[in-house]
Amino acid sequence: MKAPHPLTLTHDDRQFDRQSGSLIERALFNHRPIVLLLCLLVTLMLGFQATKLQLNASYEKTLPHGHPYIANWMAHQGDLRGLGNAVRIAVENPSGDIYDAVYLDTLRALSDQVFLLPGVDRAAMKSLWTPTMRWTGVTEEGLEGGPVIPDGYDGSPASLDALRLNVQRSGEIGQIVAQDARSSVIFVPLLDHGADGRPLDYVRLSEDFERLRAEFDGRGVKLHITGFAKIVGDLIEGLRQVLVFFAVAIVIAGAMVYAYTRCLRSTLLVVFASLVAVVWQLGLLPTLGFALDPYSMLVPFLVFAIGMSHGAQKMNGIMQDIGRGVPKWIAARYTFRRLFLAGLTALLADAVGFAVLLAIDIRVIQELAIAASLGVGVLIFTNLILLPILLSYTGVNATAAERSLRAEQGFVGDDGHERTTVWQALEGFTTRRRALPVIAVALLLAVGGYLTSRHLAIGDLDPGAPELRADSRYNRDVGFINAHYGASSDVFAVMVTTPEGACADWATLMKVDALEWRLGQLPGVEATNSLARLNRLALSGLNEGHPKWAELIPNQAMLNMVTGNAPRGLYNETCSLLTVSAFLSDHKAATLDGLVGSVEGFAADNDGDGARFLLAAGSAGVEAATNIVVREAWHTMLGLVYAAVIVLAFITFRSWRAVVVAVLPLMLTSVLAEALMVWLGMGVKVATLPVIALGVGIGVDYALYILSVMLGQLREGQTLGASYRIALHFTGRVVMLTGLTLAVGVATWVASPIKFQADMGLLLAFMFLWNMLGALVLLPALSCWLLRPMERATAGNTENANGANKPGHDPALA
Repeated sequence: MKAPHPLTLTHDDRQFDRQSGSLIERALFNHRPIVLLLCLLVTLMLGFQATKLQLNASYEKTLPHGHPYIANWMAHQGDLRGLGNAVRIAVENPSGDIYDAVYLDTLRALSDQVFLLPGVDRAAMKSLWTPTMRWTGVTEEGLEGGPVIPDGYDGSPASLDALRLNVQRSGEIGQIVAQDARSSVIFVPLLDHGADGRPLDYVRLSEDFERLRAEFDGRGVKLHITGFAKIVGDLIEGLRQVLVFFAVAIVIAGAMVYAYTRCLRSTLLVVFASLVAVVWQLGLLPTLGFALDPYSMLVPFLVFAIGMSHGAQKMNGIMQDIGRGVPKWIAARYTFRRLFLAGLTALLADAVGFAVLLAIDIRVIQELAIAASLGVGVLIFTNLILLPILLSYTGVNATAAERSLRAEQGFVGDDGHERTTVWQALEGFTTRRRALPVIAVALLLAVGGYLTSRHLAIGDLDPGAPELRADSRYNRDVGFINAHYGASSDVFAVMVTTPEGACADWATLMKVDALEWRLGQLPGVEATNSLARLNRLALSGLNEGHPKWAELIPNQAMLNMVTGNAPRGLYNETCSLLTVSAFLSDHKAATLDGLVGSVEGFAADNDGDGARFLLAAGSAGVEAATNIVVREAWHTMLGLVYAAVIVLAFITFRSWRAVVVAVLPLMLTSVLAEALMVWLGMGVKVATLPVIALGVGIGVDYALYILSVMLGQLREGQTLGASYRIALHFTGRVVMLTGLTLAVGVATWVASPIKFQADMGLLLAFMFLWNMLGALVLLPALSCWLLRPMERATAGNTENANGANKPGHDPALA
């Protein structure tokens, strides 16, 4: 007679009470075909919707509209055209200077093509060939002015000489014309919406700029393009490579899970369920009217990562029960009973933690919060419900189940010899002798991390675009403009409001002049401009250029005459608004902080009925306001995230001790992650602000899965060491597996050409590993001092549905 297989079933499915378990379990597992059909229909529908997902960004969405600086700018936006979202195209003549007829013809052709691009604010566009480019000077005839390109220009030497003189008198050297006269800038302000009313398509706009670059680089000039639109375009272009790294991470995760289970079908189902969650999320975004932008492109991977973590736990539980001889569909129900509450709590904590980001008044972060919360929400259906039901049909292969059971029992093979494993070493942390050094080391790390994190800056720490590599085309273009124009494209503008028609009052101009002088003394300020400065130059010019007359004389009629001939960019049509512009060398956090502090102090001392000094316009002014909002939101956001995690953990465990044990390792990881950002030279900004909150959401999963089993065993009367040992074999091994798997997967991002993705890969890999170590090492050490064995529960509460009382598959553990 043939010997029975070692995994011969010991449970008769006919004796299993299908009406046992919770109402949710009965509704799902007693109607499995209907659940699968509904999931299939939803997947098909949302998969079709996902094909409509657009990749785009919006300058307006990056603005903190509730901040007073942005409110001031928006209130006067009609008078401040060109001081917001704009692109600068530096057109270089590699073989000479700009006073060349061929170069100027090429520049005119390029300027005409840029003028016609969709989304360009044509009235505010500026180049050597636009009517807005004018000169003002003193001649024998008096104060004169006109367009920089002279009337009757024909490319002759005389015309070129006239152009050279006009450029020198325009005051635009260092702004529109390079200091070495080898290039000139086409300044391209952008509208938020096109003529058709649709939001500006940054992908198309960036492609148009690249088309122009390719076309005109072949006509003897070189183009250097900077601005928010180009950054976004480059990031979206790099998204294709991001998808490659995403695919690599999926392959690595699948390979490592398979190496752990040696069961192909269950591994594929775990990956499949996690990918279904991503499809649902991507389908819900266009359904709800959202797009995917460069700042939220990491969210789909985080959803996949969280799904792999929960899916591996479900697969592991089912595999162990099948190894004990439980039928696959009953094993799926047992695992659902044990882990559904812990998984639901973890996902709710994730969702609430992400939803906390909605409190930050920056639309792009709010949309990221919505995308992440949607993704986590669908995981409840795909990985907590769909996956166990799928596994209830497929099960796992017998070899994998047998290996899982042997691993739990501590054997290496058929010889039956017990081995010393890493799990036995981890169990030692439940003893006070080994727990005390762990806690001491954790305290030292916390103190060191906190002291280092105090140096964490808000905003950018590098010139150019920190999201891109230093040697990227964009940052090379930024370097070219900074080197040849004496200032970057970062402009910080102070708005000075006056009564209508009073912008040229002598007292007002004196205050403006004083502010301009103060700004000029600040580090990082390369040049300044204002109506007061123009009056100084004009009055000096009217007096044979004598420096003695470079002063604001109290002659209102003369001030009015100069103002009447001044460019409208210095004041508005009703003469009720002036601008004081500071042209910066960079937009680093320290530079902007110095500007903000200086202007706010000046405004406090000089605001009055005649003039009020308001912050802030210009690209640097917008960034300064954003930095302030991020600074205020940083710790508030973390506080709210942890508050949500604490409340949900307490509802689940009903023990403040268990909450402390679960949350302290997460806090240590957050502190160390901030220290790592300092070490990596990363500032806290719109792109990085949500990452640590997302890391907290993923990390809480590990603690909840281990603690849920530990507390269940403690209620059964087990010792702390035995409880932790059972938790290690039941959920701890998968915690280690997912922690290592996800860390390795995101670590591959270091090779990404997009620096933002590379930095996020390092940061996330660090958080995955430290959250894993915190759950496996610090959690039991804290439990040694905080948790206590509980009274053994009554038999009626601990017996499972079929009378079995084994702690490995007791449904009462949850």
